[in-house]
Amino acid sequence: MALLFIGAGGHGRALLELLRDAGLPPPGGVLDDAADCPGLACPGLPPVPWLGPVARAAELFSRKDFDSAHVALGRNALRRQVGESLAAIGYALPVLRHPSAVIAGSARIGPGSAILPRAVVGAAVEVGTCAILNTGSIAEHDSVIGPACHLAPGSVLGGGVRLGAEVLVGILAGVKPGLRIGDGAVIGMGSAVLADVAPGQEVGGVPARPL
Repeated sequence: MALLFIGAGGHGRALLELLRDAGLPPPGGVLDDAADCPGLACPGLPPVPWLGPVARAAELFSRKDFDSAHVALGRNALRRQVGESLAAIGYALPVLRHPSAVIAGSARIGPGSAILPRAVVGAAVEVGTCAILNTGSIAEHDSVIGPACHLAPGSVLGGGVRLGAEVLVGILAGVKPGLRIGDGAVIGMGSAVLADVAPGQEVGGVPARPL
């Protein structure tokens, strides 16, 4: 059956191109809560029709229109919530991987995660459900990336870093090997993180300090 997308924004467009580059068919439809949603479109690719609000997911599954889905939402907490709801309904949550990404054979990628162009996932890395490893991000050996984390473009985790759930590592930010970053923490763009970060804390700068 066709793949269902949740979310018709910019991340969804990036994933449309990922599917094209991977030689996979586009999603058969998209759900989005915007009342005037025009569907999901990206130049040079066929448009994906809007099928209604996210609440229709259970109906579409029961009708056997779709049996797999991907949550193309940028907000970490919402992506996790919707992903867990879809899994509870019975949807499969496939991993979407760009062919240019480098993933070690010993790495483990959780359901519903997206690995975008030129991302690198090192040896023995563990990635939780519904995570985003965005363009050019690097997770070095033995790192653990919790559910619904987002490594923004160009961000780097040194070896053995542990991210809790729903952590955002900003564009071009770097995290020193072996550090612990708590649930819901936010690391600002271009930051150099040299010490552990508490849950929910926002840090930024070089070296990174609480904001």
